[in-house]
Amino acid sequence: MAHILPALENGHAPITLQQYFRDSLEAYEDWQIGDPEPALAVGSDSVPISDVFVALRGCTDVVPANVVGGVTEQLTKPWQGEGPLDEMTFSTAARVMGVLVRKRQHSDGRMSAVVEGYAPTPWYAH
Repeated sequence: MAHILPALENGHAPITLQQYFRDSLEAYEDWQIGDPEPALAVGSDSVPISDVFVALRGCTDVVPANVVGGVTEQLTKPWQGEGPLDEMTFSTAARVMGVLVRKRQHSDGRMSAVVEGYAPTPWYAH
């Protein structure tokens, strides 16, 4: 579904994609355990919030400070940026949120069927 979303242009996200990130963050915050992954209405289509986060993984734009707070509130450990202003790019924020979505799905038991059904291919040393 990621092809429905606007594409990055030289690492920069169109404002509509940045707004979808904000909407996805809000949807994540409202997501109750046991409910299916939230989705956004994009045109006539429905896009899971994880697709929005994937679409922004290569974005080098800096996340506005008011949005960074929404991301860092979800973390169990304090976030500290590498620069003097502790700026966070959309790429970093999207990766963090993508992990949190997968973690929520896993803790909700949705991934358990995948994990239980996983049978690794035997590895043999030669």
